[in-house]
Amino acid sequence: MIRSELVQKLAALNPGLTLQEVDRIVDIVFDSIGSRLADGGRVELRGFGAFTTRAREGRTGRNPRTGAAVVVPSKRVPHFKPGKEMRNRLNGHG
Repeated sequence: MIRSELVQKLAALNPGLTLQEVDRIVDIVFDSIGSRLADGGRVELRGFGAFTTRAREGRTGRNPRTGAAVVVPSKRVPHFKPGKEMRNRLNGHG
């Protein structure tokens, strides 16, 4: 599912809201999750899962075109851990 499909589905399930209102709500939710992760925080959605960040160490990589060594700096990357209910749904137990 892509973002526009999510907006369409939410709009269909909530006829009292306009498509623009639903789009704004989706923006606010995604922006809030992104902001919290950027601040080093955690976002937990009960029954769905938790978003966190993990640190990746810097390393020496290779340019695939030239084979030259390239320094890849350390960074934080997003991580998602599904909740128990989500794991059960994915594995046909719920």
